[in-house]
Formats: sequence, structure tokens, C-alpha cells
Amino acid sequence: MRRIFNFFILFVIWVGTRIFYRFDFRWIEPEPDDPWGPPYKVLTILNHTSLFEWLYAGGVPLSFLWRISGHAMVPIADKTVSRPIVGRFFKLLAPHMLPITRQADRTWKAVLDRVNEDVMIIILPEGRMKRADGLDSEGRPMTVRGGIADILAAIPEGKMLIAYSGGLHHVQVPGQHLPRPFKTLKMNLEEVDIPTYRDGLNHHNDPQEFKHLVKQDLADRRDHNCPVVEDESLD
Repeated sequence: MRRIFNFFILFVIWVGTRIFYRFDFRWIEPEPDDPWGPPYKVLTILNHTSLFEWLYAGGVPLSFLWRISGHAMVPIADKTVSRPIVGRFFKLLAPHMLPITRQADRTWKAVLDRVNEDVMIIILPEGRMKRADGLDSEGRPMTVRGGIADILAAIPEGKMLIAYSGGLHHVQVPGQHLPRPFKTLKMNLEEVDIPTYRDGLNHHNDPQEFKHLVKQDLADRRDHNCPVVEDESLD
């Protein structure tokens, strides 16, 4: 019953966003033989610019939303999920919203304890939003945090879907209340085999080196693969 309710909410979002927005989603070569088909273990979203990234739901097939409604596990900042309206809304989008403190504490352990269950982990590994000046809320460059490496190290096999966001500052900048309609939302997509990805980093079984390499690699991929959004004006 919970899955049907989650899917209904996602379906309403899917319909609404397709009315008010255009979507330009492209696969990085080579495009998978069965796009959206594999039961991805991880969905990694890079270039986090807005709390309205759920708008991208309108660009994916309903079959993918059905999997999200039954299997998605989302580590989410405790300060976000504790907001009266925003937090309640996000809890409607996925069956497993796990509040985390962004520290390697019991909240993060709760995430790692569920990695090998039949879940798809949806994570925004930068851990904070990019503001209009290209930095986070404290004026720091947007880097990738190490939690994604913990997740990839714990998954024995499976696929990761990397979603490179074009950014939503032309739709909604952090601090603004309502998104602007009738914009094009861009995203590039890449399917990655997790064991092959791990092996390709040549980390010599050193967990700290692996974490460093994952952070650097995903930051480089983000900077190279995120699409350019022409309409970035804030007027």
C-alpha cells in the first residue's frame, strides 16, 4: 500500500512537470542497451543546486518511478527532513528517507547497514547546494564528500546510474520560494558497473586512498559531463 501511495505522488509530479517543463536528457556514450532497465543499486546525482531537483522526475520513464516508489533509500540531511513542510514533502517521495548528520556516526552506519538489501540508494554526494555564486552556503567550493565511497565499497556487484544535472538556478535559486515554469531541464546520464569502477581506480585495497580517488573522480566527471544550461539568468 505504501508503494502505491509513493508512486501516486511521483506520478502526479511526473504529469505536472511534463506540463510546465521541457526535458533534455541524454546518455553518455555508449548508451546502455536497456536504458533505465537495470535494477540500479545506486543513483548518484551530481551538481546539486536546488531543493527542487525532484522536478527531474518528469524526464524519466514511469517504470523507473515505480522502482523508486518501492526500493529507493535516500540519505537526507537531518536539518532538511526536519523542516515542517519541506521535510514532510520529501518523505512522500521515497519509501526510505534516512536522516543523516553528515558525520560518520550512527546515522551514517544506519545507511551502510542497508546497502545490500533490495534497495536503490539515491545520493547527492556533494552534500550541500551550490548557490548562485557557484559556492556553497559558507562560501566553499563544491566538492564531493566521501560517503559515496563507503557505499560503493560495500556493494559487491551491480550498476550505478550517474545523473549529471545541468543545474536549476534558471528555475529556482536556493532562497527563492517558487520555481519558474516553462524552462528546459537538462541532464546527462551514465551507466557504470560498480566492480569495474572500483577496479579501475587502482586503490591498492587502501580504503582512504579509495575514498580520495572516488571523490576526485566524481568531481572530475561532474565538471566534464554536466550539460550547460544557456538560460542561467536570475532576472
